[in-house]
Amino acid sequence: MSGKQIKLFLVDGTPGGLSTAEITNWTGHVLTAPRSDVGELLRRPEASRTGVYLLLGDDESSIGGVRCYVGEADVIGDRLRYHLRDKDFWDRVAVVTSKDTNLTKSHVRYLESRLISLAHQAGRSTLENGTAPAVPPLPEADQSDMDYFLQQLHIVLPVLNINVVRSRRVEGTGQVSSALASPVFRLVNQRAGVDASAQQIDGEFTVLAGSAVVPQWRGKGTAESTIKAYSSYRALHEKLVSDGAIVVEGATATFSRDVPFPSPSTAGAICVGRACNGRVEWVSSEGTFGAWESRGVS
Repeated sequence: MSGKQIKLFLVDGTPGGLSTAEITNWTGHVLTAPRSDVGELLRRPEASRTGVYLLLGDDESSIGGVRCYVGEADVIGDRLRYHLRDKDFWDRVAVVTSKDTNLTKSHVRYLESRLISLAHQAGRSTLENGTAPAVPPLPEADQSDMDYFLQQLHIVLPVLNINVVRSRRVEGTGQVSSALASPVFRLVNQRAGVDASAQQIDGEFTVLAGSAVVPQWRGKGTAESTIKAYSSYRALHEKLVSDGAIVVEGATATFSRDVPFPSPSTAGAICVGRACNGRVEWVSSEGTFGAWESRGVS
């Protein structure tokens, strides 16, 4: 796998302030800022360019804990001034423009449409966009350029802790990325009808589409800490069912898409409906997940 050099610059020298990100030999440019620094952002040259932007805020009800709005504008700064008045949910913004200023209105409308679609597919965030605009037609060469642009965004946005479009699919190819992917692990409980598969992909433990899991959370606890943890698991399972990530049909349930989890134990608990030691219960032909995770450690 070839490496990527990403250049991060902390404009004011602090990790939570205005920041820029670029990939070597990529024309794209990403500028992020907390809402409190938008005034400074608006004084920068990027604010007068054509581009797309993501407004980001907290949302405990979403899988990734994020609420997001995707937009585009001829002049990014004008649109952000408007959103300061009409949208209260966001506390962070990411502005995507081009260093060579060659992005046109048609280009950014294409990027906006694809980003909204990818965010829906990833299922990590609650989208504020009421509608998903149709993908506008572009000349074949321009479409190829914009698909490459999206591939680079798939790399740079997660580095900035923006995961709303992150998935294991390589944008523009439809292929599954093999980068930093573990063996496929299985968790099987025949009595509960569970036969789930998962991989750790780019550092995220991901339950794969098609996994058979329990239709509802079943665990019960007595200790206060256990009751609280189980309540959290139950809420997450119900959220996955409500947004279609888990499709329930009678006494069976199946993951309809790949879903990342913060740990193999959380993933296992959602799959079997009870507490789970994921490092022991997820198993591949190479052994347990815990053994794979500790490979190469003497």
